[in-house]
Amino acid sequence: MAGSEIKADVWVNEYITPWDIYSHGVSRILFYERSEFQEIYIVESGTYGKGLVLDGKWQSCTGEEFIYHETLVQPAAIAHGSPRSVLILGGGEGATAREALRWKTVERAVTIDIDRAVIEACREHLPEMHQNAFDDPRSEIIIGDALEVLDQTQQGWDIIISDLSDPIEEGPSFQLFTQEYFQKIKRSLNPGGYAVIQSGPVAPPLVAYHARLINTLKTVFKQVQPLSASTAAYGSPWGYALCSDSEFSTRPDPEAVDRLLAAKPGAVCAISTALPCCASSNPLSTSELRSPRKPPSTPPRNRRNFLARAWQRGLRERPVFGGAGL
Repeated sequence: MAGSEIKADVWVNEYITPWDIYSHGVSRILFYERSEFQEIYIVESGTYGKGLVLDGKWQSCTGEEFIYHETLVQPAAIAHGSPRSVLILGGGEGATAREALRWKTVERAVTIDIDRAVIEACREHLPEMHQNAFDDPRSEIIIGDALEVLDQTQQGWDIIISDLSDPIEEGPSFQLFTQEYFQKIKRSLNPGGYAVIQSGPVAPPLVAYHARLINTLKTVFKQVQPLSASTAAYGSPWGYALCSDSEFSTRPDPEAVDRLLAAKPGAVCAISTALPCCASSNPLSTSELRSPRKPPSTPPRNRRNFLARAWQRGLRERPVFGGAGL
């Protein structure tokens, strides 16, 4: 029975709201590094398999990452119908590239990540996620800043996917959820191209922030469709935005989608739902951007110290069972 037995004595505790914490029991720490940009952990959890944790925030896990990454990639690919070029901003685990490369029409998939250490750690410790996507001859990796790359790129893209970590103040992705950033993405799209933005949690206490992102995107793109997927490991369903200046159906015909996927070997359909969006219509600006998932009263590093202590105690060398948790 759930709750009757505790099997971990180290936990990833993430603040969902100032009053709510979501915890994952950790049996082993597989990797730790403090890179130039952030603290990186790869842990083994009791329920969701191996997980990537950046600056104390749960990013993805082997037990359910397919839900997140299929929803991030496949609706845009299906809407386009025959994507040839895909630009991925973030996505160091390689799972976003994996999903894009399932389309045989894709000739080039470029992943841009600011932190080489994340890519190297995921290459070694999360093969279940990337499934050698970075070794595909159609795949490229650029270590750099997404804003700078968007400013410099001369190529147009059929699909641009923004798969970035939450915009917390001390993280590397703070400026990448603003009107200015979305305009850069739009300028880099081919005619008829699509942008996909991961846009935060959509549980009722948190949906207002997602709605503001959607309304910010509506000031840039002619059509913006909110999507959501059930992502239990985050403690909330997760939101996405599918954007284009070309008109697309928000209720595609299932039989037509089946025929499209049958004609594109390797392509799969995502599990996603439309999410009605309402709330403030004010576009976000860099100066007022704040994370909805971090309570201001909680020092951000406090929730990471437990992993550092566990690493020092040698949890990386042995599985841990029993105990009452931290």
